[in-house]
Amino acid sequence: MVFADVGDRLELSTGTSLSLTISGPEGGGLQGGGDNLVLRAATLMQGTPTGSFRLEKNLPVSSGIGGGSADAAAVVRALLASRGTGAVPADLSDRLLALGADIPVCLSCRPSRMRGVGEDLTPVPGLPGLHAVLANPRVALSTPSVFKALEQRGNPEMPDHLPDFHTANDLIAWLKDQRNDLQAPAVSLAPVIQDALETLRASAGCLLARMSGSGATCFGLYENAARAKSAAAWLSDVRPDWWVTSTQLGDMQALCQPRIS
Repeated sequence: MVFADVGDRLELSTGTSLSLTISGPEGGGLQGGGDNLVLRAATLMQGTPTGSFRLEKNLPVSSGIGGGSADAAAVVRALLASRGTGAVPADLSDRLLALGADIPVCLSCRPSRMRGVGEDLTPVPGLPGLHAVLANPRVALSTPSVFKALEQRGNPEMPDHLPDFHTANDLIAWLKDQRNDLQAPAVSLAPVIQDALETLRASAGCLLARMSGSGATCFGLYENAARAKSAAAWLSDVRPDWWVTSTQLGDMQALCQPRIS
């Protein structure tokens, strides 16, 4: 799991009753009711002042890039900061895991290897940053439906130990030998994902294209930021109805910290 320098924005105003308002270019696909991950995460924070949240939704909903989980983790960080502590209570991690498998790793926003459901986390310090383009063909996929469509579940395990990655090219070369077992079932449910992968591969300078998580967002990796930005501009021209952005992937711990004003 690595993190992007693009994402949603969450604001908290303390001293009010618990509530949520949603704005942003992708906010139309999200409801602000009690089932929203923001409110569900807030209710898990026992002994912490509640407040009114405003979520600026910049990432597509149900897009396989952990946007909802990152929002829930941001709730935890914001509420902990409101009471002057950044330490996550030990018993809270299990409850957050039940809320969403990606939430624990999103608390730190540091590159990590995930095992189990998402509770077994091993930090991967010093991982080279990657320049990428994210492309979502405007198809929302539910993770349970993709897992249900997974026909082969006995695939070989990932290597026990990760090699040392001295450069981004080392990391990309290793990634080319890895796989996403959910890509095939996701494509079977939404064939446009294959179009997204092929279009990314056709962009100038694309070194690798894969699907993210359970889809439908796909990513392409590039040598530098300039190539990624150029590819994103080209992709936006040829697929104007898709959600497309260039980004940097890596350690975003500093970027995700609460800013109190």
